[in-house]
Amino acid sequence: MFPIRDHNRSGTYPFVTVALIAVNSLAFLYELSLGPALEPFLFRYGLVPVLVSNFYRIPEIGFLDVSMTFFTSMFLHGGWFHILGNMWYLWIFGDNVEDRLGHGRFLAFYLACGLVAGLVHYGLNPASQLPTIGASGAVAGVLGAYFLCFPRARVDILIFIFIFIQIITVPAAFVLFFWFILQLFNGALSLGAGMDVEGGVAWWAHVGGFLCGLILVRFLPRRRKSRQTVYRVRFDR
Repeated sequence: MFPIRDHNRSGTYPFVTVALIAVNSLAFLYELSLGPALEPFLFRYGLVPVLVSNFYRIPEIGFLDVSMTFFTSMFLHGGWFHILGNMWYLWIFGDNVEDRLGHGRFLAFYLACGLVAGLVHYGLNPASQLPTIGASGAVAGVLGAYFLCFPRARVDILIFIFIFIQIITVPAAFVLFFWFILQLFNGALSLGAGMDVEGGVAWWAHVGGFLCGLILVRFLPRRRKSRQTVYRVRFDR
């Protein structure tokens, strides 16, 4: 199941969403140009939990250095599928959340979700020596916000059934709930295996980012000039 577009028109141009996609894309192109220097670059600007845990023991690394990796790691990616997947989800769902929050608040929201995702990953893997990179945690926060604000928005998805490909339209809540459960399931499996990163995917960072977005968007004011309708899930009967 893969989303290809939503039917939820934004009331404003998504300047921040486009800028984030551009910055991530430029950073990835820069990574491709590094050649053999890529690995030390990723260890320098990716989130390496063991360095965060032991920065005070390493004279060359200061607290500010390891703190900044929680942010710089959000703009780095490990391959074409990694960046294309993240940026596609951001493009589909980011514009509506940006319109709902306003440009400045959306940027702060995006970075906050990415930070929380990084902290969740670090908390579960303080001794990991692998650099964690990617916008997945921040984008997961956007998905969480979309899930809460626009659950009934229509989303077209691709369904793969053996050799058949079908496009169907479903509520956004269905797509995003299925996505979240998949992250939660894989995260539980990775914990059962004694590790949080399985096959290069930090599942619990996705879970943390999604929940952060779900909670944080409830407390952020809606942009006054937004022309979108905010559809909230009703729990009262």
